Amino acid sequence: MGKQLELIKQNKLLKWILIILASIIGLALFGYALIIYLGSQIVNDDAFLLAETTTIETSEGEVIAELYEENRKYVQMEEIPSHVKDAYIAIEDRRFYEHAGIDMKSVIRAVYKDVIAMSKVEGASTITQQLAKNLFLYNDKTWTRKAKEVMAALYMERKFSKDEILELYLNEIYFGHGVYGIETAANFYFSKRTKDLSVAEGALLAGLAKAPNGYSPINHPEKAIERRNLVLASMADAGFISTEIKQLEQGKTLGLQIMEKETTPWTDSYVDLVIKEAHDIQDLSIDYLKRGGFRIVVGIDDDVQRIVYDKFQEDEYFPGNTDGVEGAFVMMEEETGKVVSAVGGRSYRLGDLNRVTVKRQPGSAFKPLAVYGPALMHDDHYTPYSLLPDEQSVNRNYLVANVDQSYQKVVSLYDSLVTSKNVPAVWLFNQIGIDYAKGFLEKMDMHIDDEGLAIALGGLSEGVTPLNLIEGYRTFASDGKLAKAYTIEEIYDKNHKLIYKKETEEREVFTPQVAWMMTEMLSKAADSTAGEAGTFSKAMAGKTGTTQHPLVEGKAKDAWFVGYTPDYVFATWTGYDKSDEEHFLTGGSMYPKRLTEDILSKIDSLKPLSHSFEKPNDINELEEPVRIAPVTNVKANYEFGGLSIVRARITWERLEDNRVVYRVYEDREGVDRRVGEVEGENEFIINHALFKHNKYYVVAYDPLTKQESLKSETVEID
Repeated sequence: MGKQLELIKQNKLLKWILIILASIIGLALFGYALIIYLGSQIVNDDAFLLAETTTIETSEGEVIAELYEENRKYVQMEEIPSHVKDAYIAIEDRRFYEHAGIDMKSVIRAVYKDVIAMSKVEGASTITQQLAKNLFLYNDKTWTRKAKEVMAALYMERKFSKDEILELYLNEIYFGHGVYGIETAANFYFSKRTKDLSVAEGALLAGLAKAPNGYSPINHPEKAIERRNLVLASMADAGFISTEIKQLEQGKTLGLQIMEKETTPWTDSYVDLVIKEAHDIQDLSIDYLKRGGFRIVVGIDDDVQRIVYDKFQEDEYFPGNTDGVEGAFVMMEEETGKVVSAVGGRSYRLGDLNRVTVKRQPGSAFKPLAVYGPALMHDDHYTPYSLLPDEQSVNRNYLVANVDQSYQKVVSLYDSLVTSKNVPAVWLFNQIGIDYAKGFLEKMDMHIDDEGLAIALGGLSEGVTPLNLIEGYRTFASDGKLAKAYTIEEIYDKNHKLIYKKETEEREVFTPQVAWMMTEMLSKAADSTAGEAGTFSKAMAGKTGTTQHPLVEGKAKDAWFVGYTPDYVFATWTGYDKSDEEHFLTGGSMYPKRLTEDILSKIDSLKPLSHSFEKPNDINELEEPVRIAPVTNVKANYEFGGLSIVRARITWERLEDNRVVYRVYEDREGVDRRVGEVEGENEFIINHALFKHNKYYVVAYDPLTKQESLKSETVEID
């Protein structure tokens, strides 16, 4: 009986022991599950996508700019040498591949040493804990941070493999001097890739993990060597390298080859356009670009960009009554629309006002787009030789004057464009119709709200941008076709996948014939612009433009030159950012024209530009205007002999243009009679003249415009 009672007691005790053990295990499992759950709440999966530097580079691979929140280039685990990984494990977490996120041996050892020393002398954070702290707890300064760090580390160990954690850690870590990640650090300190780091170099970088600023090899070289050698000793102690290798590597100098970043202020304007375009075409915000690790290939020509930037530093091109005259320049490749250069200000820095995208009144530079090109599309109404009225009173609904205050009564469309007359331009604009002309501007993506005749002279309420103007003028250079200006050729994501490639799209605005006629006339306009002789000797077409200052009479607010060569299309603007009585230009459009020509001449010296525009096939040549004037030195006399027995010979002084037709008239009472005409000659024979009328005069006739000159003096046949 006693034995049975004893057995019952033992069974009850065993039962309670089992219950307690089960409870303990259950509580432990619950606690562990709770820790893992709380760790999952601490961990933010977005943080595992480390911010990476976006590079903007030329098609040849030259990096012109970097955009970053943290300057980091991610590197995959397989590209990191084993001796670099070993260096970090040896100095930071020797049992990394053995623990589950928390190294209890290290914790106990650290606690023991802290107790003995009566202060904190040794840390016990694993690589996983350090990664958790850097990713999720860097702003957490409370006493619970360590507990959160442990929970996050345990969760991460369940979520990722050891190699994935180490890869994240090596890419996330800060190396001082604004450098993040092992790849960027290798490039910065040694000008090489991570895969090419030596044992000593890897140890140096591993030593920076504890205090990147305190052990900086740039600022504290002696401390850096001491720390590097400690890492090498730890690697030898852990069996990662031999004693011989340790001693060999410890005897080396730092061997720094610092990658000094050259400041390139001349590219900032272009980079600003790239950032704006990336948002427009791929909805990539600047914040995302700074984190996304994209590679953006752009169309910049760095040589051209530097030439333009340097020219913009010279004051002689920017005349004003006070300091602060600004400018903008943009140039695109004629064939593709690719922007090769853009300068948004004389001292532009990223984030400033980029004047390449600012709308301004274009003045007379707008006439070819708003008036003459659309008018010539009325091919059954207007040609380059159509005569336009040139009298101040002709535009009664909109009073306008020619800049030089000279009027010719009538002038050809050709000459009106070349000499930039205002009165004929406004008259022609009114004749073709505002809506009709604006329809062509719409095709060029210039959406003008204005409704008045001032549009003809570029007097717009909002204006247009230099980018708008080069797109418009490109239609004349490219058989009448519009192509949108662009900077970005390709975009690759951080995994090197092509996500965007520019495809040039064109649409017809003008016919090839009209485009060629405009090129011929704008070439003459560029040659004939009043002022000093141009410095650029090769083919160029273009138009100047000047806008009147609204508050200072006789002074200019904006000055333009817009045009193209067979290779490039460009727009140059000068002026002040604000227009008031204290800010006005003291020179007109000749200054941006000369600036442009000097830029082109400099480009031509590096890469020769085309000598001439090539007329497309099946396009009619445009003749230059025939220049007529009153015929002088007219003489007449009888001659005897020949079949007619008596004839009259009338001679005169021939004009220079051999295309001039000379018409001979009988001077009669009432209506004079034309007796004949000759082309390019200086004499006319009247047969059987003895009993005919004997008073004659000669006029020069333009076969293109159908105009006659004033008549010559009347002569009598002697």
